[in-house]
Amino acid sequence: MASKQEQLHALIAPVVAALDCELWGLDFLTQGRYSTLRIYIDREGEEGVTLEDCERVSRQVSSVLDVEDPISSRYTLEVSSPGMDRPLFTPEQYGRYVGEVVALKTRAPIAGRRKFKGQLKAVEGGSVILIVDGAEHVLSFGSIEKANLVPRF
Repeated sequence: MASKQEQLHALIAPVVAALDCELWGLDFLTQGRYSTLRIYIDREGEEGVTLEDCERVSRQVSSVLDVEDPISSRYTLEVSSPGMDRPLFTPEQYGRYVGEVVALKTRAPIAGRRKFKGQLKAVEGGSVILIVDGAEHVLSFGSIEKANLVPRF
């Protein structure tokens, strides 16, 4: 059975694509009786995601969620661009940023730690290879709870 995030992704992705945007990823967070559905959209082109894109996606997704009713509790819908510190959700996204610095947190400690920050060396066979302080760490996608690019200024 698919997770709530997978169900929401399957429902939302076609709506976002129909509006000429890419569903970069989503977070479904619950705290008590309240939930937040945060949708990240991306768009090709120099200007990237605009406020108007976020508004259009928000209206359309909200309508679909009202009809399909996949979230039984009260929730807040947020739509935004991934930003400079964009979260990474899929192996393909990690692959786009090989050579960049990423910060990630694992679900359980690996080598005595859960937080890693280093250069993304490669994406191979269900794992990312990260160089942290000169040491290579191989982390499976399933062990990663959250990952973001570290912006360069």
